[in-house]
Amino acid sequence: MYQAKNFDRLLGTPGFSDQLLKNHFILYQGYVTNFNKLNDILVAREKEGKYGTPEYSELNRRLGWEFNGMRLHELYFGNMTRAATAPGEAFKNRLAPEWGSYELFAKDFKAMGAMRGIGWVILYHDREADRLFNVWINEHDVGHFAGCTPLLVLDVFEHAFMLDYGTKRADYIEAFMQAVDWQVVTSRLS
Repeated sequence: MYQAKNFDRLLGTPGFSDQLLKNHFILYQGYVTNFNKLNDILVAREKEGKYGTPEYSELNRRLGWEFNGMRLHELYFGNMTRAATAPGEAFKNRLAPEWGSYELFAKDFKAMGAMRGIGWVILYHDREADRLFNVWINEHDVGHFAGCTPLLVLDVFEHAFMLDYGTKRADYIEAFMQAVDWQVVTSRLS
């Protein structure tokens, strides 16, 4: 059984109302609950030998949505802090081969987050090629770079910003960038 993590430490984060964060925490807790329920149902179906049924197929297809919804929220909340930090020089140097500078990386990351549509923006590290990529993820379970490590995760589903920012997504993204815990992001690289 997965247990929802407590992210109350983020309450009071500048640019994020406590109400928005509490609502977002509840949504995240729903992913944890639903993954556990779905997993239990699948285990029961397997014990009953109900493989190959339409229900078995659809439940398995849904499993990735619930799991990634849980995990992406944990990564998102996990890379946020109430006290602003700045990326260290070593991390900025890691960004340079792909973007030339931290500023150009941030411009690309924010522009990707401002694109129309719902989803996630993830800075991925491909360990095999030792490269970094900003990636748009349309749905929780679609578009991930297989084998890559998420370093920085931004939620751009409406629930992440509408209560505080309405349709001003770019303002939300700016607030998010001011709340990034770059020490956490950097630690995910190692």
